[in-house]
Order: sequence, then structure tokens, then C-alpha cells
Amino acid sequence: MKLLRSALGALGWLALAALWFWAWHLKDPHLRFMRAWELPTLLGALGVGAVIAWRFGRRALRPVSLGLVFAALLTALGNEAASLHHRAAVPASSGPLARMLGAHFIVGYDDAKDLHELARKGLIGGVFITGRNVKGRTAIELRKEIDDLQALRREAGLPPLIVATDQEGGAVSRLSPLIERQPGLSTLIDADVPEAELAQRAHAYGAQQGRSLAALGITLNFSPVVDLRTGRAPGQWDFHTRIEERAISADPALTTQMALAYEQGLESAGVRGTLKHFPGLGGVTEDTHHVAATLRTPVARLATHDWKPFQDVSRNSNAAIMLAHVVVPELDAVYPASFSRKIVQQLIRGEWGFQGLLVTDDLTMGAAYNRGLCDATVRALDAGVDLVLIAFDHDKYFDAMHCAQQAAQRGALDLPMLERSGARRLQPIR
Repeated sequence: MKLLRSALGALGWLALAALWFWAWHLKDPHLRFMRAWELPTLLGALGVGAVIAWRFGRRALRPVSLGLVFAALLTALGNEAASLHHRAAVPASSGPLARMLGAHFIVGYDDAKDLHELARKGLIGGVFITGRNVKGRTAIELRKEIDDLQALRREAGLPPLIVATDQEGGAVSRLSPLIERQPGLSTLIDADVPEAELAQRAHAYGAQQGRSLAALGITLNFSPVVDLRTGRAPGQWDFHTRIEERAISADPALTTQMALAYEQGLESAGVRGTLKHFPGLGGVTEDTHHVAATLRTPVARLATHDWKPFQDVSRNSNAAIMLAHVVVPELDAVYPASFSRKIVQQLIRGEWGFQGLLVTDDLTMGAAYNRGLCDATVRALDAGVDLVLIAFDHDKYFDAMHCAQQAAQRGALDLPMLERSGARRLQPIR
């Protein structure tokens, strides 16, 4: 009996610790599916925990256990209050500074009407269209939704919104079936055709995809994947990245040839592509959707191998580059490429001379969000990244934008650089 009581007591303490952890991470992107009822559920669990602690806890330990419950309650309510404050304060903001910062955010959405005020006031620079926005919709309905947002921008005298999506072909085809699903680019290599014809086929593939995207109002596509294959099967915990299934080839030259032809095909239809995911996920075993990741391949090897497609395609096209949440210890032992000033300013802008668009991977992915959304947002902007993507858990835009505004007001952002970046964001495809 005594052993059972001890075991139940230990489980009780673990449950209280778990509730406090949940309260600290209230509204975590991983729990987005329960957003509407998360707080009531947590408060109910805390109430039950308090009753159990009082009824069954040892008298001497009751103040401690109830103190943990109370601390978790205050933490949860504090996080909820901060979230509500940001959701109210950001849409109410206005003026040149708010518009300058807002121009750097691309956000996802559930209901486009929720974005109308943000678009009209210049508090966002773009929108991200994905599967949830096309499910059960027609192409005409989606195009009207995008056109309505763009009309608000024209009426306000603001530049058009960037309209982005993730239509790689193959497994990642967010807009299908509104857009015909194409096999992955890598399947073109499998066909028994002369090498010279590969580029023609990749160009035609990109042009076909570009016309379909442009017809919907899409202006930026997060494709092609130029990470290199390794021949290694996805890791046990790689649920979403799965680069081996999405990459074009293990050969940098062939990847470059195919990606460039594809990109030029996209651009012929007026759509800009995006080279992803720098610094290359081929050598990364972690899934950045959930956990931090490190690329330990020597930089000398990366420079002559993995980075060649990024450099060669970007030199010969208007493709943007997407920065992954991956640490390259030789370049920056602390921050991932997506918000590393060393990598952005010294390597990409400096050594490479790349002056095109840089966009982060989604900041609500675990590898970035778990480091602190506020810190990731501010560092990305101050690093010189042009576009910050908040797609999966788009509610986090309000927290991120609020952090950016606070940082700008206290002088923690390089505002002249952000102004130059804003001008670069609006450069048309040649």
C-alpha cells in the first residue's frame, strides 16, 4: 500500500510538472489543432490537479503542490493575455514604421477576411496559400479571394502583396487538385532521353506550372528543391522533411541544370521560384519541423558541392533563396542560417554577392520556434532577411510583428538595411 501511494504521488508530481510545462508553452504550434479549446482544457486540468493535490496530497506538501498549480495558472493566463494584447495592438498600429516592418512578413491564413485590415494598412507584405485554402474551393473562388486582397492594396496606394505557395510537384503539391498535379522534377531524369532534352523538359515543366500558378494570382513559388540527395533513407523521426524524396539529384551539376531550366520556365509565366533549403538539408538528419538541426559537413565541401546549385542558379535567374533553420557550426555555432547575420551578411550577401530575395523557412517550425519566436523574428530581420514566413500557425504573426515593432522602437533593428531590403522585395522579374 505504501509503495502504491508513493507511486501515485510520483505520478501526481509528474502530472503537475507536465501541466506547468503546458502552461508555459500555451499555444505552441504543435498544439494548433486544439487552439479553440486548449485554454479551457488546461484550466480544467489545473482545477482537477488542485482538488487531487488537496484531497490526496500529504499535508506537509500541499502548499508546494498547490503553489505549482497556481504558478501554472498564472503562466497560462499571462500567456493568453499577452496573445490577446498582441492580436489587438498589431492591427491597431499604423504609420511608416509599421508598414516598413509589415512588408517583411508573409503569413498563412484560414479566412482571408481576417487579413483584409492587415493588407489595407500595409501590416503584411504577402500571403501564403496552402492546402487548407484550396480544399473544397474552385480556382475562380481562390482567384477572387486573392484579387480582393490585391484590390485593397491598390485602394490604399500600397504595393501588391506577394502571393506565395509550395507547389514543388510530387508529394509537395499544395494547390492540387486546383492545379494539375505534376510528378517531382526528379522523374524527368528517369526518362531515357538525351541530356540536352532534360533542360527542355524541365523548362516546359516550369512553364506549365508557372502558367497554372499565375492564373490563380500566385507570384512566388517555394520551389525548386536544390538540396542534394545522399542515397540515405529518411531517419526514423523524419516525418515531414524527407529530402531524399523531394530533391532532384545527388549530382550538383545535374541539379543546377534542371533547377535553372525549371526556374526560367516559371519566370516565363511571371512567377518567381525559390531555391531551398540553404545551407542544404541533404546532410541533415533531424527534422526541422520539430527539432533543432545541425549540418556538420565541412564548409569546404559545402562550397564546392552542396552550394553550387544555389549559387549557379541564382546567378542566372531571379530565384529567391529560402534559409533553413539549420546551424552550420563553422560559420555560426549559435544561430541557424535563417537568422544568422554572419551567414546572411558575410557569406550570402558578401562572398556570394547575392542581392536577390532571401526568405526564411516557416518560423513556426520547431527548429526556430523552440528558440523563441521573438528572438528568431528580430534576428532574421536584423540579419538582412527580406521575408519572414509564418505559415503553419499564422496566429503567431501577431506575436512576431509585435516583437519586431518593440525591437525597432528600442533601436535593436538596422532600419536603413530594412528599407533597402523593402526596395529589393518589390523589384520585378526581369
